[in-house]
Amino acid sequence: MNFEFSEEHLMIQQAARDFAQTELLPGVIERDNEQRFPTEEVRAMGQLGFLGMMVDPKYNGGGMDTVSYVLAMEEISKIDASSSVVMSVIILWFVGG
Repeated sequence: MNFEFSEEHLMIQQAARDFAQTELLPGVIERDNEQRFPTEEVRAMGQLGFLGMMVDPKYNGGGMDTVSYVLAMEEISKIDASSSVVMSVIILWFVGG
């Protein structure tokens, strides 16, 4: 059994890491302190495909596998727990979990 990530997995992980560092990190403390919903950040996650990663492409989703989703979720969660919760709830709503 191969336990190495594919190149696609590594690219998704890096994209999520870059997004978290450049888009989520600035202002994360202020959003948490003010208890403010990360509206713009969630919109950006949607535009980048992080919110519909495991949704079937026929419904405009990414059609990606669970490993891709978990790698992206991990990178987002490291920086902004609020945004990762939104990401997880939206994915569950789409896939019927």
